[in-house]
Amino acid sequence: MKKIILLILIFCSSVVFGQEKVDKVSEFKKELKKTFKFSTFYAAVNGGTSLSDRNTFTVNTGQLVTDVVETPFDYSIVAGVRKIARFDYENRENVFYDGTEGHLGDNATVGKIKGFEFLFEGDYRRIQGINYFNQHHFLRYVANDWVAKVEYLKDGFVDVEYFESSQRYRYNINKKFSLNLGAAQRLSEPYGYDPLAEWLLSNGNLHYTWLAIQEGYQVNFNGPGDVVYLNPSGDVVATSTAVWEEVIIPQVLVDYVEKKRDEAPFKLEYSFVLGADFYHYEKNFWAHAWGNVMPYHVKTADEYSYHTYNGGQWVDYSGGLIFGYKLSKSLGLFAEGKYNKYWNRRWHEFSMGVNYIIF
Repeated sequence: MKKIILLILIFCSSVVFGQEKVDKVSEFKKELKKTFKFSTFYAAVNGGTSLSDRNTFTVNTGQLVTDVVETPFDYSIVAGVRKIARFDYENRENVFYDGTEGHLGDNATVGKIKGFEFLFEGDYRRIQGINYFNQHHFLRYVANDWVAKVEYLKDGFVDVEYFESSQRYRYNINKKFSLNLGAAQRLSEPYGYDPLAEWLLSNGNLHYTWLAIQEGYQVNFNGPGDVVYLNPSGDVVATSTAVWEEVIIPQVLVDYVEKKRDEAPFKLEYSFVLGADFYHYEKNFWAHAWGNVMPYHVKTADEYSYHTYNGGQWVDYSGGLIFGYKLSKSLGLFAEGKYNKYWNRRWHEFSMGVNYIIF
């Protein structure tokens, strides 16, 4: 009898434990489904013609030399997932997402809806023969009286990369207009850092030859007017000062700056942030504007702090505007754009115009 009771207890506990485990898995699946509901996963390859071929002409020992500069076609490979509610003025541009869509409203601090939204997108592209790898990821949560956002941006075309998080208190003036304030943390490379500054002479000139020698180049003087310049591998790269200064040195400086920037550690900054958001929509008129300003940044002992290169405090800001006005059934005006200024980096985009439909 005791054995039977013991077996029953073991069986009951196993069933209860198993049921709890099933319930937890089921609850996790429900939350995961809720999180990704209405989100879109997308991947696409886009391409097109780049610059047309260009003829170049040079003269070598009296002979005409003709060459053709060819630029390979442009393309992009895009993959991502997004769950961002569209504002009333936004229309789905294509039946399918292909990564070329421009959603300026994504940059607003406050989204269309309350709750959780996100974007994760990677973009590898070639433009006019130059390759770029861009990334834009963010998580945003909007509540009645607070906003939190985590963002990572890497844009090779404008040469900016940073990670930013912010936590803000939100004060609603009315349903259309709100203010916010809080703290922001940014992790980035040391913008403002100039690797060539230590090579500047007292008269402002750059001691570029000595820098090249430190990087492994050699300068051999074999007599008056006879000089040979060698690269770190020992190959002759120039036999005249003109070629050395006009061809070799510029590349030496580019390589040196790029190397030193890659070696410099990322820096963490703490800033005070103020922002505002305005959104109004009617069928024939809409306006959406947002702005953020960081007027104060905590000064740290970091060797690469932007305070060092700027000589003190500075102001970073960003903002955007989307405007549309249908004056009649036929005539409409629009304007939209965004502007960012972080450290010594500035990037922006805009468009404006008029539409007239003939009925």
